[in-house]
Amino acid sequence: IFEAQSANFGKPKNIVAKMVEGKVKKFLSEVSLTEQDFVKDPGVKIKSLLDKNNAQVIQFKRFEVGEGIEVEETDFAAEVMSQIKKS
Repeated sequence: IFEAQSANFGKPKNIVAKMVEGKVKKFLSEVSLTEQDFVKDPGVKIKSLLDKNNAQVIQFKRFEVGEGIEVEETDFAAEVMSQIKKS
């Protein structure tokens, strides 16, 4: 997929190969746990943190940004009217 996308730019094959390599590395760093940034210190990769502490992953929990936050759904028009009535 990355090769087909990169070929559309009309670049030479050696440049396309480097573009594909960069895209694959970026993709793997996003989906591989050990290549992701540590949430408490984004400058540190999980792999280096594990190596530094002579540790290994035996279990993990997936979190998503904003997960668990409940958003109050209100009718915009009703909210505006309530603000007008207050003033």
